[in-house]
Amino acid sequence: MNALAATNRNFRQAARILGLDGKLEKSLLIPFREIKVECTIPKDEGTLVSFVGFRVQHDNARGPMKGGIRYHPEVDPDEVNALAQLMTWKTAVAKIPYGGAKGGIGCIPKDLSTSELERLTRVFTQKIHDLIGINTDVPAPDMGTNAQTMAWILDEYSKFHGHSPAVVTGKPIDLGGSLGREAATGRGVVYATEALLTEHGKNIKDLTYAIQGFGNVGSWAARLIHEMGGKVVAVSDITGAVKNPNGIDIPALLKHKEARGRLADFSGADAMDSNDLLTHECDVLIPCALGGVLNRENAGDVRAKYVIEAANHPTDPDADEILAKKGVTILPDIYAKAGGVTVSYFEWVQNIQGFMWDEEKVNEELRKYMTRAFRDIKSMCQSHNCNLRMGAFTLGVNRVARATVLRGWEA
Repeated sequence: MNALAATNRNFRQAARILGLDGKLEKSLLIPFREIKVECTIPKDEGTLVSFVGFRVQHDNARGPMKGGIRYHPEVDPDEVNALAQLMTWKTAVAKIPYGGAKGGIGCIPKDLSTSELERLTRVFTQKIHDLIGINTDVPAPDMGTNAQTMAWILDEYSKFHGHSPAVVTGKPIDLGGSLGREAATGRGVVYATEALLTEHGKNIKDLTYAIQGFGNVGSWAARLIHEMGGKVVAVSDITGAVKNPNGIDIPALLKHKEARGRLADFSGADAMDSNDLLTHECDVLIPCALGGVLNRENAGDVRAKYVIEAANHPTDPDADEILAKKGVTILPDIYAKAGGVTVSYFEWVQNIQGFMWDEEKVNEELRKYMTRAFRDIKSMCQSHNCNLRMGAFTLGVNRVARATVLRGWEA
C-alpha cells in the first residue's frame, strides 16, 4: 500500500471513531491547493534542462501551511499529497499553529552541480513565490535539500517581498535559523521514546536499541540515546550495517562514518546484513529511513517490544496488524517525528519576534511540547479505546475538524 492510500485509510478510520459528518470528512481530505510548475534552467555546459516541481498545500484551518521541499527522482503528486496531509495532522498533534503542505522537484541532486542546484531552486521559487509566505505557507528542508537550499529560497523570495526570514525554516544560523534545529527531529524522537517508556515504567538507559538509518535523524537519536546510557546494539544505513551486543560506541562510529563515508570496517562492531536489522534482537526498534520497511514479510520476525517510527510511514497496515497481535507497541510517525516541525515553529516565532533563543531554551521547549503531545494522545486512546496510531490520528483530525467548524464551515 502506498503512502497516500495508507494515510487516507488512517484518516478515514479516525474520522469514523470521531463520528465526523461525511461532508466534513470529505472536505478535510481534499487539498486546499495543488501546484505544478515547469522549472527550466541552463546546465553548466549551456544546454537547457527542465524539471517538474510540485507544492501541495493541504489545509490552513489552524494556521499557515508548513512542510518540507524534497529534491528526489521519485517526487510525484501522490507522494507529495500524502506527506502534505500527514503534516496537517502532525502539526495538530504537536499543537502548533500550522496546517500541512509538502513540495519537491523531481531530480537527482547528486547529478547537479551546486550552481545548477542554485539556479533550479531560484527558478522554482520564482514560480511559487506568490503562493508561499510568512502567513501563508512556510517551506523547510527535506530529503535532498538543506539549509543552503532554504537560504537560496529566502534570498529569491526577498527580492519580491522584502527581507522575510520567517518565509522558510531550517535556514543557516547566520540568516535567522534556530539553534537546535539540526538535532531537533532526532531529539524529538528521543523525547517521544522517553515519554512512552515512562508510561510503561521503563527508562532509556535500561534498554537496547536498533536503529535503521544513520542520517540526520538516526545519528542524532543514536547519539542522544548513547549519552543517556541506552545501549545501541545495531545500526544500519545505505552503506551497510554493524552490530555489537555490548553496545556500539556511537561517538566513535560517527567519527568513523565521517572519515570513511560508510559504516563498514568499523573496529568497534561486527558487520551484519542490513536486511537483518529490523529483526535484530533489541528492546526498541527505530526505523529512520524509508517508508514501508516493516511489512507482512518481516513483521512476524520483529523481536523488539517497541517500534518508534522515525521515518515517514515505515510500517504498512499489514505489519501494523501483525505487530499488534505480537504485543508490540508502535509509536506513530505523526507524533514521533514531530520534533523537527516543532523547532521549525520555534524558528518562525524567533524570526517574527526578531529575538534569538539559546539552545537550552529550544531543547527545553521541545521536551515540553513532545511530552504534552504524548499525554494528549494517551487521553484520546483512553476516550476511544484505540491504539497509539489511532490516538494520534484522532487527536490531530479532531483539532483540525474543530478549527474548520469554528471558522464557519458549512455542510
